[in-house]
Amino acid sequence: MRPSGPRTRRQRVLLAELEELFLAEGFVSFTLDDLAAKLRCSKTTLYALAPSKEQLAAKVVAHFFKGAAERIEEQVAGLDDAATAVRTYLAGVSAELDRASAAFMADVAAFEPARAVYAFNSEAAARRIRQFIADGVEQGVFRDSHADAIAEMAGILVESIQSGVVGSKARTTDAEAFEALAELLLNGLRGGLPG
Repeated sequence: MRPSGPRTRRQRVLLAELEELFLAEGFVSFTLDDLAAKLRCSKTTLYALAPSKEQLAAKVVAHFFKGAAERIEEQVAGLDDAATAVRTYLAGVSAELDRASAAFMADVAAFEPARAVYAFNSEAAARRIRQFIADGVEQGVFRDSHADAIAEMAGILVESIQSGVVGSKARTTDAEAFEALAELLLNGLRGGLPG
């Protein structure tokens, strides 16, 4: 059975290089020959990462989203104030997605395994936002009125951003949509609170 992660330093480097290439240019149009030429490696080296181009693309997309989630979680670790946590978390999501080109996001949307990875990560983000809202109500930094409904609506908005609905209707990138979500949440949850 093939290990789930890269086994060698060279494979880790290749995975990072593939991630940067895919983020910049997308991945659907590349063949394995193209990738091997761009990375100056053999197709056999790429096959050691994944047995097909499709599985390689899915692995690289998963690598990006897993790394993004870890970096964002590091940013919010230890933050006690829920409002700061919401702002920091959503700014982190926006910054990570801002690294992705329109071509990458279009390829993610068009390729079901990649779309599933993005959806999984969006669901995790929605859960984190719900928890931050609950924490904020408990801390008294967010008003309790309709907090549960706001948390659920935030989850729906995250899903709508991920699915491309917000971007197509508002003509924004996912990164811009997450910035707007932070403004909406923080302004709406603080309404009526002193300070």
